[in-house]
Amino acid sequence: MNTSETALITGASNGIGYELAKIFARHGYNLVLVARSEHQLQQLAQEVKKEYNVEAIIFSVDLSKPETVQYIYTELEKKNIAIDYLVNNAGFGDFGFFTETEWEKEQQMIQLNIIALTHLTKLFVKPMAARQKGRVLNVASTAAFQPGPLMAVYYATKAFVLFLSEAIANELKGTGVTVTALCPGPTQSGFQSAAAMEESKLVKNKKLPTAKQVAEYGYKAMMKGKHVAIHGLINKIMAFSIRLTPRRLTTSIVRKLSEKNN
Repeated sequence: MNTSETALITGASNGIGYELAKIFARHGYNLVLVARSEHQLQQLAQEVKKEYNVEAIIFSVDLSKPETVQYIYTELEKKNIAIDYLVNNAGFGDFGFFTETEWEKEQQMIQLNIIALTHLTKLFVKPMAARQKGRVLNVASTAAFQPGPLMAVYYATKAFVLFLSEAIANELKGTGVTVTALCPGPTQSGFQSAAAMEESKLVKNKKLPTAKQVAEYGYKAMMKGKHVAIHGLINKIMAFSIRLTPRRLTTSIVRKLSEKNN
């Protein structure tokens, strides 16, 4: 199947974003691939063109820079390319006590995980609503459901993504546009090493789902128009049990789970 519809995917060079790009290509959608690594994006673009006969445009840019989102939108307008599916996947975390982590890294995290995601959604959802057709997948996390000692800023950014997505999904009822918040737990990807959390009890010696498994689940949830999609039964149970647990206890439990093994 080949269509003239286009999916824009951020963080497409590896992990969940990379797998989502291949899934969209497999279903015949043209791609706009966004990430910092030009070499990896070019390889992916060549791969999907050859295997699935779809078009792929790459933007090797840094979304943590404030001007980047508008640049992407303007360039696509010049090429007369409408975005039918927006996947806000780019994001990163950081591990450590708030008093010891670096502000510069956290500022970039807020810019990428919150501001770039919000700006992209703002720019592309309006024309989707005008066309009465479109889907957005915002990659949040199971971290979105509770405070996260030792990853305080990251957990807070994902709570923002979840709440923003749910609110916009409600506003867009009846417009033909859906917004899905994908909430995976720890996943086999480059996230853990980037966040310096390989020794955390959350991930060490754990059998984690693959990025491909999470991407397949997220794609199906997006296409069904689900508002919130939590990957994995245990993650679903934990997300819902938090509602019944006193907040201070929840925060203490998350702290224990996040600490590094001695």
